[in-house]
Amino acid sequence: MKGRTEPIRVAIVDDEAELREQIAAYVDHAPGFRCVRACASAEEALRWLPQDRPDVVLMDINLGAMDGIECVQRLKPQLPETQIVMLTVFEDTERIFRALAAGATGYLLKRLAPPRLLDAIREVHAGGSPMSAPIARKIVTSFQHPPPRPDPAAELSPREREVLEGLAEGRAYKEIADKLGVSIHTVRNYIRRIYEKLHVRSRTEAVAKFLRG
Repeated sequence: MKGRTEPIRVAIVDDEAELREQIAAYVDHAPGFRCVRACASAEEALRWLPQDRPDVVLMDINLGAMDGIECVQRLKPQLPETQIVMLTVFEDTERIFRALAAGATGYLLKRLAPPRLLDAIREVHAGGSPMSAPIARKIVTSFQHPPPRPDPAAELSPREREVLEGLAEGRAYKEIADKLGVSIHTVRNYIRRIYEKLHVRSRTEAVAKFLRG
């Protein structure tokens, strides 16, 4: 019929039978959607979905032997055009970023209302990246508060740090050697190792990097 569009083909991967069947039935009865497969495990998804070639996959994370994130990693090369949305109870930042890095294009919490789920499927099928509000907030927050930079001198031994502190104070090699009770040759060896660990070539660069840390 003229003007008729094909339904969005959806697959579900979730080991909770009751929830899986509820979502499958809801999607399958919604106008413009068709549930082509409901899988109880990652292994089942890997077996059937490359043949079914759904437009959108709703993927749980906690699936048992193989989790949903690993399943996404394995599926995506086989189904590059398929959009995978995580549908899960987990909202910690580590899992969110692991899932997105694996190839997921959306991340939704299972508590979202059914009509919103259909909106999310339409959104990702149209090229968007649907996110539950708490997930989007976590992602924004993670960019606003990046982890602190590592201390450039963290890999130095206590004695190497003492030598570097002497350099930062402007002391000569002999003064550092006398203070530490070692020879100038030993101080030079320490400094060589400091340069290697800090990836610098001069006293000035070493001190600057140490002070910035």
